[in-house]
Amino acid sequence: MEIDPSRTQSMYRTLSGAVVPRPIAWVSTTSEDGVDNLAPYSFFNVVSSAPPTLLFAPGDRPGGYTDTARNAIDTGEFVVNVVDRAMAEAMNATSATLRRGESEFEHAGVEAAPSTRVRPPRVAASPVSFECELTDFVEIGTGNAVFGEVVYAHVDDAVTTDGKLDVTKLDAVGRLAGSYYCTTRDRFRMVRPD
Repeated sequence: MEIDPSRTQSMYRTLSGAVVPRPIAWVSTTSEDGVDNLAPYSFFNVVSSAPPTLLFAPGDRPGGYTDTARNAIDTGEFVVNVVDRAMAEAMNATSATLRRGESEFEHAGVEAAPSTRVRPPRVAASPVSFECELTDFVEIGTGNAVFGEVVYAHVDDAVTTDGKLDVTKLDAVGRLAGSYYCTTRDRFRMVRPD
């Protein structure tokens, strides 16, 4: 199969099916009106370690930005929560389209915990949560890139060894394509060449 992006209606399925697995940013925000929002984004990654910066990319919705994007722009704050296998069903439930002003925390029965440096709550059960301050917002076609500097991190001791995050203890969920997901249970090592 050969694909010319200028001659196809959408590259979404090809991109989302080939760029796998993708980590999931379970992003919590708070609107200017005080309504907490929680939504998953699999177009997500680390941009820089100094300053510590994350990126997630919400697409547009009919009528404009997603609630998550709008809240991040309006308040300048958000929290990225890492999803593990135990939380996968709840994460999926928060992807439902709700009316503006409805909280996905309540809709999906997800317990919130207060953050330390930002207003939006974090997901209490998340093994890792990054409190972020918005540093940039870039519109790219039908998507947007939301950049945030990590100003505080919460890491459950259960996923650490000797005070460091241990990837063998963090069973993070990744997104594949369509309704397929994966975990990080199957691992192998390769030494990076000099």
